[in-house]
Amino acid sequence: MKKTKAILLTCLAVLGLTACGNSADKSNDSVSDNQTSVEATETSGDYAGKTLKVAGLDGGYGTEGWNAVIKKFEEKTGATVESQFEKNISEVLRPEIQAGNSPDVIYLSVGQADSLTSTMIKENMVTDITDVLDMKIPGEDTTVKEKIIPGFTDTFVTNPYGDGKTYLAPLFYSPAGLWYNKAMFKEGGGKYELPETMDEFIALGEEAKKDGVSLFTYPVAGYFDTFLFSLAYEVGGEELFDKLMNYDPKAWQDEATPMFEVTGDILQYLNPNTVAQANKESFTQNQLSVMKNETLFMPNGSWIVGEMKDAQGVADNFEWGFMALPSYKGSDRYAYSFFEQAFIPTDAKEPELAKEFLAYLYSDEAAKLFAENGGAIQPIVNYSDFIVDENSKLYYSIYDEDVKPALGSWASSPVVEGVDIHKSLFDTINSVANGEKTVKDWQQEVVDSVTKINDAIEAEK
Repeated sequence: MKKTKAILLTCLAVLGLTACGNSADKSNDSVSDNQTSVEATETSGDYAGKTLKVAGLDGGYGTEGWNAVIKKFEEKTGATVESQFEKNISEVLRPEIQAGNSPDVIYLSVGQADSLTSTMIKENMVTDITDVLDMKIPGEDTTVKEKIIPGFTDTFVTNPYGDGKTYLAPLFYSPAGLWYNKAMFKEGGGKYELPETMDEFIALGEEAKKDGVSLFTYPVAGYFDTFLFSLAYEVGGEELFDKLMNYDPKAWQDEATPMFEVTGDILQYLNPNTVAQANKESFTQNQLSVMKNETLFMPNGSWIVGEMKDAQGVADNFEWGFMALPSYKGSDRYAYSFFEQAFIPTDAKEPELAKEFLAYLYSDEAAKLFAENGGAIQPIVNYSDFIVDENSKLYYSIYDEDVKPALGSWASSPVVEGVDIHKSLFDTINSVANGEKTVKDWQQEVVDSVTKINDAIEAEK
């Protein structure tokens, strides 16, 4: 798999998507005190007598995987690990961090609602962990760098300062793409051919229209991030994606035009009920339209399988299918992937032990424990060895054959009053879909927002 490059995921609502998924439960509700201290089973080892403090989000994957990994790590190192996982971990940690009592390792991704991780990055409170990439994984002869899937440590998520150094460790990834009912296509005994190019995709829209079936729907407009970010790679490759995510007005005005035009063409074949149902209360009805054979495709993440498992009115022949974005004019095909992060605060009391712990998270042993206890999949080269659920194999296998991962989102930027790039780029799609705005109106709105952000960035230099 060739290296791919991606840009910093910020706290913009772009990442509100992940709240629906398995990878980031953003609830601020507190849970019962689940602070744990797993006693080390050995008193010998390189770190015997030392205590590592780990804190993180009790999210969609739960905490069983972490507890199992921590126990094994203690056995290998002789250290004691005190862990605390909460649904409102940011609220819990903020006063402790301000008082100088940071944990040694924090599992909390960029983009969470209260921006704790993003704030710590801006305040230079995150440790350089570049040396971890060259460390041998405890119990293995492989280095961390050799184990992680190419691309995951070459992003502005993991390297937020643009200095060539890594500060956040990539964890638990979740592919997103286009979901469909296999039974509607020839692979499942149906009528239609799966489209491999955008031209075939649009042609299928016309064919399905004659049968009273819509080509496309979306849960809410925000789900277009996975679609448009993949499309950016297909239209202009890594170079264009860099420009767009770094608020280059000219790139948005000129080079990005095919992205807007292709999306506009697809919206001509949108399920007519989509916009009316594209809200927090009714978005599942848009998803259900695929399961009822009323719509062929929708963009979504891997959580859709669990989210809709009890849906009513599903077609008798329904079976989930999943594919990458169709190729644009002969380009490579891409599928967007969310991923989470962990890091070491600069005031960690046991930084070397913390680095040993991060290295261990990429071991086969740890990957297997995470997969079997919550379903989290580490971004390591032999990830498929640890997938036990058949539905999980469906979407994690998307990168096995000629599909590349698209990673990341917007570069960090100052707040500009009255400008919301998420609304400009994504929410405006609803207005295009119902005819209130043209595709050109949509593109110009994005260009205007990007220009103001770019001006603010230049003013800070």
